[in-house]
Amino acid sequence: MERAEAEVEMEAAAGDGVHTPHSAPSTAPSARVSIWESVRACGVWGREVDKAELRLRLVMPLYARRAVAAAVKERSEAAGVAAAAAAKEAVVEGEEPLEVVTPMVVFVNSKSGGRHGPELKLRLHELISEEQVFDLSDVKPSDFIRYGLGCLERLAEKGDNCAKDIRHKMRIMVAGGDGTVGWVLGCLQDLNKLKREPVPPTGIIPLGTGNDLARSFGWGGSFPFGWRSAVKRYLSKAGTAPIVHLDSWQAVITMPEGQIDELPHALKKVELADHLEFNKENGSELPEKASSYKGVFYNYLSIGMDAQVAYGFHHLRDDKPYLAQGPVANKLIYAGYSCTQGWFCTPCTASPQLRGLRNILRLYIKRANCSEWEQIQMPSSVRSLVILNLKNYGSGRHPWGDLKPDYLEKRGFVEAHSDDGLVEIFGLKEGWHASFVMAELIKAKHIAQAAAIKLEMRGGEWDRAYVQMDGEPWKQPLIQDQSTTVEINKVPYHSRMINGDI
Repeated sequence: MERAEAEVEMEAAAGDGVHTPHSAPSTAPSARVSIWESVRACGVWGREVDKAELRLRLVMPLYARRAVAAAVKERSEAAGVAAAAAAKEAVVEGEEPLEVVTPMVVFVNSKSGGRHGPELKLRLHELISEEQVFDLSDVKPSDFIRYGLGCLERLAEKGDNCAKDIRHKMRIMVAGGDGTVGWVLGCLQDLNKLKREPVPPTGIIPLGTGNDLARSFGWGGSFPFGWRSAVKRYLSKAGTAPIVHLDSWQAVITMPEGQIDELPHALKKVELADHLEFNKENGSELPEKASSYKGVFYNYLSIGMDAQVAYGFHHLRDDKPYLAQGPVANKLIYAGYSCTQGWFCTPCTASPQLRGLRNILRLYIKRANCSEWEQIQMPSSVRSLVILNLKNYGSGRHPWGDLKPDYLEKRGFVEAHSDDGLVEIFGLKEGWHASFVMAELIKAKHIAQAAAIKLEMRGGEWDRAYVQMDGEPWKQPLIQDQSTTVEINKVPYHSRMINGDI
């Protein structure tokens, strides 16, 4: 065993609860699991993973990985094809097997996980190969999908059965937080739109602060102390674990004028041609100065105080990265921002920005199997509105709760799953209510369950609101006498996730 494997891997004790997306509420474990479960999740006493066997299963042949790396670096499929030909000439026939059981590509967000990001990248180079590990600081996932997978597809068209096999068996691991995972999943959706199936399934190495997507699919809630050995187990499990489905939701933001500054990865500006398509689909015309943005979320979209705290944290991490040295430090910073931004200590009436969202927000929903919009009254005390696709929110909390059948029937709700075509809408009120919800002493304010959502925001005394999607926050400009709308609809195809809960 390596030296690191002898360490007692206890960090996951704070949140490595695993949740099967389709598990019943009565059996779903708490986010705060026992020390034994956390240690077991890290694999201290699990089956030892042989490094040579792992490489044999996951590493692509030399010519294929050089082809993919060249295509991505040069942003050219042709460059990848040329690199494949050169590598084939250099390899003695029979020296390297031209097949692979489960080809694996890993995306690493080196800014996540404090100091672990760069070290993890080097460890992955040792375990698989440098060409199959991409640092998201240098490579966009969209470039890999367009040029890297495109290169394999072009080789397959030329009769390369090995490249064809690699393309069809490809699996992806993402080492990062919820925002990073959502970025990669959003890029993978382009394969569906272009009918370039199959879409590689995605697993997660949790490097973020909340890691709610990782928790929901059994990959744990934190990066373990004994991470060098744990990484081998992550990769080994990702190569054989079953595939499950995840709903994704598209949000379209339409502003009567102005634009969003500091656009997050989660959002893209809609071009003029898309404006015309939008007008045709909705039977309406956007104002001449209007601007629209669209993005996809997988876990949650929220508006209000929690997004404001996230916005402050992200700016601090970018300006002073030495302060964000890991999940524990990050959560302390979050707590500090919660106090300074009025989440706990400031009365709701202190300033317009601290009052309830009902002052600026109107909520409309479409229920399941219904085509008509229905207005839902916003509770006056709600200061954060959360639209949730998974059970996990805020580092493994379950604010929606495991509701009893009688309550579900009374409210017209159904049991929540990650692929049921519905999202849950709940509110967080003043700070003490939110803190009790996050401690799981009480449930959040249940508002609705919906198959589609429309939000209308009008500034009044507010000149901005704070919004976040899957951990990526931004400042949303508001206009006093004109409405900014956010329309949320289910994407017509599922994302494919590797279920680590086995």
